[in-house]
Amino acid sequence: MTQAPWWRDAVIYQIYPRSFSDADGDGYGDIPGIIARLDHVKDLGVDAIWCSPFYASPMKDAGYDVSDYQSIDPLFGTLADAEALVEACHARGLKLIVDLVPNHTSSQHAWFKAALAAAPGSPERAMYHFADGRGEHGELPPNNWTSIFGGKGWTRLVDADGNPEQWYLHLFDVTQPDLNWDDERVRQGFDDILRFWLDRGVDGFRVDVAHSLVKAPGLPDDDADYRMIAGGQGPMWDQDGVHDIYRRWRRILDEYSGERILVAEAWVDVPERLALYLRPDEMHTAFNFRFLASEWDADAYRECITHSLDADEAVGAPTTWVLSNHDAMRHVSRLGRRERPGVHEAFIGPDDEQPDHALGLRRARAATMMELSLPGSAYLYQGEELGLPDHTTLPHEYRQDPAWFQSGHEEIGRDGCRIPLPWEADAPGLGFSPTGRTWLPQPGSYRALAVDAQSGVEGSTLELYRRWLRLRRDLGLGQGTLTWRDDFGDGVLAYENAGVLVIVNVSGAPLPLPADREVLTSSEPLGATLPKDAAVWLR
Repeated sequence: MTQAPWWRDAVIYQIYPRSFSDADGDGYGDIPGIIARLDHVKDLGVDAIWCSPFYASPMKDAGYDVSDYQSIDPLFGTLADAEALVEACHARGLKLIVDLVPNHTSSQHAWFKAALAAAPGSPERAMYHFADGRGEHGELPPNNWTSIFGGKGWTRLVDADGNPEQWYLHLFDVTQPDLNWDDERVRQGFDDILRFWLDRGVDGFRVDVAHSLVKAPGLPDDDADYRMIAGGQGPMWDQDGVHDIYRRWRRILDEYSGERILVAEAWVDVPERLALYLRPDEMHTAFNFRFLASEWDADAYRECITHSLDADEAVGAPTTWVLSNHDAMRHVSRLGRRERPGVHEAFIGPDDEQPDHALGLRRARAATMMELSLPGSAYLYQGEELGLPDHTTLPHEYRQDPAWFQSGHEEIGRDGCRIPLPWEADAPGLGFSPTGRTWLPQPGSYRALAVDAQSGVEGSTLELYRRWLRLRRDLGLGQGTLTWRDDFGDGVLAYENAGVLVIVNVSGAPLPLPADREVLTSSEPLGATLPKDAAVWLR
């Protein structure tokens, strides 16, 4: 039997470099710190690592504002360190996927600096979205687009003499100008970037904001009329032209040996639209954000899972399940909310109602057992194997996310899900850094959740993750086929996959366990019944 490509059922562990492990003591995680802690990731039982950006950057958006895609920011190390990371991963049998940020660059990128120095209408400016303003004197933005981080999506330039001139588009921070992917030089530039990293042995790319590269022709206003015609999407999202870019990239990746892959971060709500990114000549996988954002509700999960599997199967692609990442509230905290638990919405700050951590952890463990028992691939976010919550009481003076500043302090931002990891319960900075320094403060709850406090402890979240990942691989759950079961009552999600019966009691009454089945693992210690907010795998 031919072995399926590795990526179809891989479990991939996301590392957010500045918060994973700090080797040099400056309080920021770095590449040598990642290498030093790789055995933890290997022992967890995953197949690959995805690293968030470590490129040269002014760090206005934690490295997602790239000033040079072919060099490493000194905060994280050197190019030699990055090459050593590739080797260290491969030596342990781990694949390495790196982040690619193609929607925008930093305003410090050489391309944008050249555009600022050039005249309106110049080839240099054509690599970005520059436009004249509306109004009598061009004093109004070219359209009504807003920034994801709050405020206008356009900023007006001022020339050397202080005279206002053209505007430039930035869907994110003002220091993150959007590239114009209609320009061939942009496409060729990214061809070179892809090959630069493929030549160094990386196994693929996670593509940031993959659904936004192409904008609607003429940059029309984002209004109800446009969205009615476009099926609900704004003119900056999910334009059909993005698929030409990914077909071009796929041809480049296919030149290389070893199944190099493309992973789409595409917030596309309709599964059939998302599946278009996964046609055989485009991307390999795409995060299922509907699953991440689903309410803690059995019917909602079933609809999401069924719809997603059907849409992806139609194009021959696996579904990629995810519950947490660096842009979303950790699912321990999200599922512990009193109102609409599980739904991805605004982050929680110290002045908000706080989640119930114990309840959130119970549900998070059950949700993870669901995620890891579904056919396809799965992503884990660093620290979720420890049951980490968000730092929902982080004092405002520590915030660094541009969303906090650009929204006028209306958006809490993502800092709470990016707190440095706890490695050693009794070490300064919980072992994150040899000096005890941490770029964001760790909450007191992290001490009991440190790696050394959980390792070898029966029933700890860390040991449960290790067991689930081992069983997932041994049983072939990622390569299986899902068949729903309807005989366990309301509020319960149940299905068979690869000879395993999975039951997730989301909100039902305590459920007697089938007498003819052996319990393989569960999210909580079980008696004769499965309580609500718990899951079990049976054989």
